[in-house]
Amino acid sequence: MTTTVMKGWQCSGLFYQQFLKEPRISLTNDSSFRAFSKGWFPELLHLKSTSAKFNSSTMTSLGSVNMLKTKGIHVMSPEISSPSVTLDLLDACEDEYDGVIINPDNLPSSANAFASALRASLCNWKLKGKKGVWLKILLEQADLVPIAIQEGFKYHHAESEYIILTCWIPCEPCLLPASPSHQIGVGGFVINDDREVLVVKEKFPCSCSGVWKLPTGYINKSEDIFTGAIREVKEETGIETTFLELVAFRHAHLMAFEKSDLLFVCMLKPLSFDITIDEKEIQAAKWMALDEFLGQPFYQEDELSKKVIDVCIAAYEDRYNGLSAHNLASKIDGRLSYLYCGGSNSTI
Repeated sequence: MTTTVMKGWQCSGLFYQQFLKEPRISLTNDSSFRAFSKGWFPELLHLKSTSAKFNSSTMTSLGSVNMLKTKGIHVMSPEISSPSVTLDLLDACEDEYDGVIINPDNLPSSANAFASALRASLCNWKLKGKKGVWLKILLEQADLVPIAIQEGFKYHHAESEYIILTCWIPCEPCLLPASPSHQIGVGGFVINDDREVLVVKEKFPCSCSGVWKLPTGYINKSEDIFTGAIREVKEETGIETTFLELVAFRHAHLMAFEKSDLLFVCMLKPLSFDITIDEKEIQAAKWMALDEFLGQPFYQEDELSKKVIDVCIAAYEDRYNGLSAHNLASKIDGRLSYLYCGGSNSTI
């Protein structure tokens, strides 16, 4: 036997105020929410919840917190004095901003069960005054995405293995942080004792095709700026380097995927000199005399690129102090991180 869950109930105070008439989805009796006739009185609805702690294996990747399992909505009819049916709520934990983080590892396996549990959970969270809801859906659960969208969730961001959706419950402007807005690039200015600069030519067509330029690239996830610069130089040219200072950065907007772009230029000291190029990305690489490098028409015509190189040369000649990286701990998150600031020119 099946019962029909009605769409769009609204929560206010301690009661559900109404059910809309439009049929929503059919569920089996073991996980259903009993529909009542028009004469059903919502004042007789009661909520009851229980919770149990999860072990460390249930930690969600959205935050290092123990997940709590809450379930047990009991619906009472005027004629029945005991709970008629129990509907599980989604496993979730509260965040420090009066929000909710749903456990992605314990979502219902079926679309029907997910739809009913999500709808009931949203009502429960609204009653409790919760605000933002974070939902992570793994690649293998992609069929649940349309259901979440139908219940008011919006896309936040996606990775190759999952998608993050959010729902803002209150009837007020959403205060959840927006999706990542920037990508971060790095460039390495490497100059030897003969005043020769390590330069490359890109293999693929770009705005600076045919120009000898500094090695550049994007940093990886959880990679520090100077570490990314060292890695990119090594990958493209085979040259080992060490970080000296961050000399400049450029901030541009509406770049790839309409995101903003930060490019950090690092002064690196060469530790090796034999070049081995990455033939997949680089057409050629070499040590080029500084005057020859600056004499290229591109650097005479491009104001920004010329200014970057001028600053790099000034730093090399000790006429300019860049930013050193200082590995410091913070009480905010209890972690070590690098602070880039002026001061000593000590290496890392």
